[in-house]
Amino acid sequence: MSDKTIKQLFDFSNKVVVVTGGSMGIGYGIVKRFVEAGAQVIIADLEEPHEKIQATFVKTDVSQEKDVENLFSVIKKDFGRLDVFINNAGIFPSATVADMTLELWEKVQAVNLRGVFLCCKGAAQLMKQNQGGSIINVASIDALHPSQLGLAAYDASKHGVWGFSKNFALEAIKDNIRVNAIAPGGIRTEGVEKMTGGAVKAGAVNDETMKQFTAKIPLGRFGQPDEMATVALFLASEASSYIVGEIIVADGGYLLA
Repeated sequence: MSDKTIKQLFDFSNKVVVVTGGSMGIGYGIVKRFVEAGAQVIIADLEEPHEKIQATFVKTDVSQEKDVENLFSVIKKDFGRLDVFINNAGIFPSATVADMTLELWEKVQAVNLRGVFLCCKGAAQLMKQNQGGSIINVASIDALHPSQLGLAAYDASKHGVWGFSKNFALEAIKDNIRVNAIAPGGIRTEGVEKMTGGAVKAGAVNDETMKQFTAKIPLGRFGQPDEMATVALFLASEASSYIVGEIIVADGGYLLA
């Protein structure tokens, strides 16, 4: 049992933290909290954040092996260690199975699942050098139960992320690397706004569908990125030192409805 104070448990000074998809939405919320906690933060994304923040940006397409290899080369060269890696990058275009192209299906799996595999592999190799670390994979409530029509490709990828996380947790813990996952529910982000707008046009959902989705959330509202960031902070900290291979659902009670 740790003899550290609460303040010490959540102090990430001198810790190196990487967040994929960290330029907006949930990822950016996570970045802000870790910067506040004193961490040296690296954002791995396709575009830089719109706001200035004390973090290092490395342009990265997580679905491309060479990009991921470059990311870890930068981490090793410029920081020399890795303590926390958060796989947050993801896409969720909406299309019914009847209308879905193979290209769309494969793109979703490449970003959401292949990206997690490539980054977990690289992160674990680097974490071994500093006797452990924490890997957090952002899954979704859709890994546990479908939330709406039109997300079959996304749901398949997130089921994969959760299954991969559990198995990899067994493998990585021997090197003192804890692997866990987060299952966000409906979170108000730029991506969700874009996705729901596209889904309405595709006929997969409509305004009434979104009202019904919100009505199923016992809290009566969508979540905010910061509400996922604090979960990530907990899983990355020593406050969760006995948690391995678990998924934390943060959905306002949606799965209870």
